[in-house]
Amino acid sequence: MTARAVAVVDPGLLTLVQDLGRPGWAHVGVGRAGAADAAALRRANRAVGNDDGAAGLEVLLGGLRVRALAAVDVALAGAYVAVTVERAGGAVERDGARRVRLGAGDVLALGRPERGLRTYVAFAGGLAVEPVLGSRASDRLGGIGPAPVAAGDVLPVGPPPPGPPPAGLPPTWPADEPDAPADDQRDVPVLRVEIGPHAHWFTPRWPGVLCAPEGYVVAPSSDRVAVRLDGPQIPRTAQALGRELAPVGLVPGAVQVPPDGRPVVFGVDHPVTGGYPVLAVVRSSDLDLLAQVRPGDVVRLALALSTGR
Repeated sequence: MTARAVAVVDPGLLTLVQDLGRPGWAHVGVGRAGAADAAALRRANRAVGNDDGAAGLEVLLGGLRVRALAAVDVALAGAYVAVTVERAGGAVERDGARRVRLGAGDVLALGRPERGLRTYVAFAGGLAVEPVLGSRASDRLGGIGPAPVAAGDVLPVGPPPPGPPPAGLPPTWPADEPDAPADDQRDVPVLRVEIGPHAHWFTPRWPGVLCAPEGYVVAPSSDRVAVRLDGPQIPRTAQALGRELAPVGLVPGAVQVPPDGRPVVFGVDHPVTGGYPVLAVVRSSDLDLLAQVRPGDVVRLALALSTGR
């Protein structure tokens, strides 16, 4: 009997093994990491009957090709991509399927997303790579967990879950197909923020700058560590000019403002501490949206009440 596994034919731009991360290690300098769009990974896992936290693949801007070495059910969620299945017998199936059954020798190929950044691929049984500190997540900043997948890698898949896959398909991000009518809300993502612990370092007009309707442009240097925003500078008070902080603990979504005045929003691979003032914090419910913005996108920030997070 052939072992359950998939072989990487082409990893695309960047493909990482991710689960829901390794919480509880920040006191020793290890961040949580995990899927940047955790909700998408959960949806893909549920579609093949996995536990929410099973490890799958996080694919940046599509392009992944994997060959099944044994039969396995696969589901996709997150940024919508076209899917091609090259059957071992020579047939080629092209459509937007978000759940497919691969036989031994079949190749699954992902196209490029029109919108969004990250697509998640779940395999029934989950990827069974060796865990580190209780997680199979790849932490790009800390260098912990599996390295980015490479052509020729063979990734073991765990035993299939009992029973048939559940009904229904995982929605894509932003929960539609690429040719659906656009609207302003979807084209310009809005990140809700709450006031951070160092807002008093900035002049009282900071909300009008940070939350201006023109928004900010996502910089090309953005990654899983942080989304860097290009746009208006946030002015400090005269008393705060030239000051810096002793390192303080950070959370995903912390909006830090370095001396150049342009906000940086930390992602799942953020450092556990930082030395610049935290002006605001993106609501945890909007972090999945943050994970799908791509360089060149315009994003808006909106000040939210501190209750009901």
